[in-house]
Amino acid sequence: MRRLFFQKPNATVITAIMTGQTPESLIGQSRGAEFDGADAIAVDLCDLRPEFRNRESLERVINAVNLPFMFYFYRNDRHKIANDDESRQGLLLAAAEAGGGMIDVMGDLYDPSPNEITRNPEAIAKQKQLIAKIHEIGAQVVMSSHPNKAMSAEAILEQLRAFEQRGVDVVKIVTTADTDEEFTETVRATMLLHRELKTPFIHLCNGRFGRLHRYLGLKLGVSITFAVHNFEADIGFTQPSVRSMKSVAEIIPWHIGTFCN
Repeated sequence: MRRLFFQKPNATVITAIMTGQTPESLIGQSRGAEFDGADAIAVDLCDLRPEFRNRESLERVINAVNLPFMFYFYRNDRHKIANDDESRQGLLLAAAEAGGGMIDVMGDLYDPSPNEITRNPEAIAKQKQLIAKIHEIGAQVVMSSHPNKAMSAEAILEQLRAFEQRGVDVVKIVTTADTDEEFTETVRATMLLHRELKTPFIHLCNGRFGRLHRYLGLKLGVSITFAVHNFEADIGFTQPSVRSMKSVAEIIPWHIGTFCN
């Protein structure tokens, strides 16, 4: 059953992020995240064993919980099979056909580029064809980028506006905030995106202030954020937990979209 994102106005979709080698591993993590109170699940397909890279296996995972699923597959296949951009899209399309609610299309898909945004017209045309195909199946599309460096608010806005023009449902960027100045600029960027973008957005950062910014993003207009059910080496130890994100969302009775004096 396909479930789409954005059921709650003026609230961030807290999404449990995970990877696993088998459907059973993903099902177990998904059920744990659901009991934690997660609003959605995001699955990194890079670790899924080759024998489970099919629609049937993904359907089992999707149907195991009553939450929408996002699927992504970057340039990090741990089984060294899908080593080019074209080959990974087949599994992502299978995830959409299996009932995935949202599919991640990289901002520099078909043309690896700085800051993960291609300006190549041929690559952009291929991206738009893929986006249209995903939409035809019935799933939503997030266009993602991971510069993983400090950027000005204006540069972040320009990049996500370029993604908007490719016909996606959500735009995403992950930057870095290691200093006081970078953190201040990151918060300014989130507020600028909320004010200027027409499309729902994901703005996250890594670095010293990464976790704090993710908590603040819940209240500053970030549409989707990511957290973990358990801390695992495959995902990393810097993500907030689903439970802590839910607590922050509930304890602070304020959102930039509904604020009034």
